[in-house]
Amino acid sequence: MNSPALALPDRTEVAIVGAGPTGLALAVTLAQAGVDFVLLDQQDEGANTSRAAVVHARTLEVLDELGASSELISRGVRLTRFTARDGTRRLLTVPFDGLPTPHPYTLMVPQYETEAVLLARLRALGGDVHRPRQVSSTAQDQEGVTVTTSTGQTLRASYAVGADGMHSTVREASGIGFRGSSYAESFVLADVVMDWSPGPTEVSLTFGAAGLVVVAPLPGNHYRIVATTDQAPEQPDLPFIQQLMDQRAPGQASIADIAWSSRFRVHHRVADSYRAQRLFLAGDAAHVHSPAGGQGMNTGIQDGYALGTAFAGDTLDDYEARRRPVAERVVAFTDRMTRIATTRNPAARTARNTAMRLLAHTPLPGRLATELAELNYR
Repeated sequence: MNSPALALPDRTEVAIVGAGPTGLALAVTLAQAGVDFVLLDQQDEGANTSRAAVVHARTLEVLDELGASSELISRGVRLTRFTARDGTRRLLTVPFDGLPTPHPYTLMVPQYETEAVLLARLRALGGDVHRPRQVSSTAQDQEGVTVTTSTGQTLRASYAVGADGMHSTVREASGIGFRGSSYAESFVLADVVMDWSPGPTEVSLTFGAAGLVVVAPLPGNHYRIVATTDQAPEQPDLPFIQQLMDQRAPGQASIADIAWSSRFRVHHRVADSYRAQRLFLAGDAAHVHSPAGGQGMNTGIQDGYALGTAFAGDTLDDYEARRRPVAERVVAFTDRMTRIATTRNPAARTARNTAMRLLAHTPLPGRLATELAELNYR
């Protein structure tokens, strides 16, 4: 049930635009520290269609600090390995169960659950989201920032944070560049009920001449399918997804139902700066990249926590130095993963598969697990 619309105050210390996982993590961090904020979002509550489904170990450590990890873990599926295959042939397994963390696994849980848990935590701390409030402009001066909504209401803040996604209004107002490009392939995403031969105990990445498919277990006996394709309908239906799985993983998948599906294009971009005087960027407003490895939402939640900690500790000058190099590393890492995984060149595919089988017996899988879990970004 939606909450009644909250009255917009005249002023606040921090105006946060966007109440996805990044904005919510920032708001919870500020609420715990006693820093005044207003969190605005253009959507009604629960209007999010979920893309992210992976919560990695470092993010769970952050959620420990925010008092939100236990509830989220109870809603998800814990997995301890990520397996790469060529058809039915196993090439390499990345193990998470040896990671030096209280959370030696990856948690599969839909993004709407992550948002619901963070929102409940925020409300327990006395905060909430002002919605639906579409921000049409943010204008800064020497004393602060004026945030204006599409209905003409204004909010005065000392600082404003754009946690409002790739097409960020705050980033556009800041004049900060957002350089990069998009991948040629489109991606299909679907949450399905199916019989899946590898089973519900691992994330499975399957290479094939027709393209890449990733299958990950979700709660409620569902699976998340992510696949590259040259062309896809706007809402891929069951016959389309079944045909795609028959081509990519022959004989391994039998789909009974589709809960939700979509197509999307993927960009890889990093903002030139994370700050323009009183305007800050976090999450997808600051960086977007391939879904390979499930890094996007995780990096955004960690941005929100780092920025909230910087506001609380009066260390705002350190925020960009801490978080922008992380985004650059994540974008480069996911770009390499995507290009290796989606190559159509037969010689390159053979070389990749041979290399992966050889590297399976080296320390590389453990290093990959640490990188994917984002433990290098503590």
